[in-house]
Amino acid sequence: MSRHRKNIVCNRILKMLFISSILFFILILRLYYIQISQHSELKAQVLKQRGEEISLYPDRGIIYDRNLIPLTNREIIPTAFVYKDNLLEDKELMNFIIENSEFDEKQLKEYIKDKNSIVAIPLNWEIESPDRSIMFIANRIVRYGKNNILTHVIGYINKAENRGEAGIEKVYDEILKDGEKHFLYLEVDRGKNKTLNGEYMVSQDKNIMDPKAVKLTVDYHIQKIVEEVLDEKGIQGAVIVAHVESGEIRAMASRPNFSQYEIDEYLKREDMALYNKAIQVANPPGSLFKTVVLLAALEKDTSYLNKTFYCNGYEQINNVTIKCNEGRGHGYIGLKDAFSKSCNSTFIQLGQEIGSESIIHMAERLGMGERINIGLVEEVKGNLPKGKELKGPAIGNISIGQGSIEITPLQITNMMLIIANKGIRKDMTIVDGITTKDGYMIKEFKRNDDERIISQDIAEIVQDFMIEVVLEGTAKNMDLDFVGGAGGKTGSAQAVFKGKETIHGWFSGFYPAKNPNYVITVFVERGFSGSGAAVPIFEDIAKRIHQINR
Repeated sequence: MSRHRKNIVCNRILKMLFISSILFFILILRLYYIQISQHSELKAQVLKQRGEEISLYPDRGIIYDRNLIPLTNREIIPTAFVYKDNLLEDKELMNFIIENSEFDEKQLKEYIKDKNSIVAIPLNWEIESPDRSIMFIANRIVRYGKNNILTHVIGYINKAENRGEAGIEKVYDEILKDGEKHFLYLEVDRGKNKTLNGEYMVSQDKNIMDPKAVKLTVDYHIQKIVEEVLDEKGIQGAVIVAHVESGEIRAMASRPNFSQYEIDEYLKREDMALYNKAIQVANPPGSLFKTVVLLAALEKDTSYLNKTFYCNGYEQINNVTIKCNEGRGHGYIGLKDAFSKSCNSTFIQLGQEIGSESIIHMAERLGMGERINIGLVEEVKGNLPKGKELKGPAIGNISIGQGSIEITPLQITNMMLIIANKGIRKDMTIVDGITTKDGYMIKEFKRNDDERIISQDIAEIVQDFMIEVVLEGTAKNMDLDFVGGAGGKTGSAQAVFKGKETIHGWFSGFYPAKNPNYVITVFVERGFSGSGAAVPIFEDIAKRIHQINR
């Protein structure tokens, strides 16, 4: 064979070897991909074919507090998985479940009656299964805890469709609906002696920097304090705690509370448990609105500070008589004392002098009659009178926060923050931003710049008036000296509740008295007076917050 022909043969052999090597390398890569990279996914598919898939983790991303404490996906419940038929036939197994759960025999049989072949039974504590062939025990993490903390803000979901229906769950549904998945696959034995064998699987996020969670400005510890106080005292209404310097909401609670797992039951009730009364229900503010009248008057003419008014116990406007809160009358009284003692007569006289339009204009500047936009879609605007509602004897009701005036606790909190910040409006929020599943901030909640609403001089005068309310006025029974004192304003508002006339109690204020840290607004349904119902709630919450912040 010639040398030339030998070279051609060698070249062809080399090419074949090269191509074979590439194909072999590709085959190895493919096998690696199948055996290693796709191992978990393929294993899951195999398990699905011969078993039953059970989710051990909520199908939604976490909602965090400001300290990255989970507000959802935090409660661990040990759960027993057993065959329904085995449980009914095996007395020893039945007794074991009863001893380690909250069920008695009748309740357990009722609980499993409508369940499928494999039943999940929550246990009271973590235990080992006495026989893993008939019972498999695993820890299950639930979306919402038994304590139902921050329920009205978090909201709830349509579980069948994994869709947010209210609160943060609704606003950030697109972010939260694709959470990390943890599954238990139970291998099913269809034979007569049914046995179980389980294996855990966890889905892996392709990109750990994907937006998967929401971080709030709420402080878990302060929220817990607020809810404990409301429940201990059996209060129906709402409380908001806001941080003065930032305008961020640290706690928001509404009562009555509800269970996020039983929404259909609450839809049938008439107690408005599903309403967030801090933002979703507006009521007459009563004497709290005298703060608006005071600001409007001082902005028009600060000489009102030196004026003396006379209260004989009532005011007559045309054919309308409005009584003062002091039936015998306060007699001659200055503006500061009139505010601290909440004299109706003085503020009606003041309202007549400055006019209803000036008062309503000030209310609008303070954020009333419009949404504050803190990040929750349920917020309502409330109502401010307009047109003919401002004419004639209406000034009497306007001056004392009655009539058609309706304000939310959030709007009152916004007003109090402006005063505590010496006239500057902070853009309030309850949402800090969108994060990764581990809490790394991806996108912060967009907030407007600070805005001056009233002058610093006037704001400081009103602060001083509010401190007097606590020292010598309608909130003088409050004892907060050890936290640096406080300032605020009470309100007792006539309203119609469930078709009957009643009085709601309000108190909104700040503490400490000098350089305030927090604003707290308390609204008590059927409280009958701000002094008697709302002031003690403010005091208790402020004391407990001070204890944890020391």
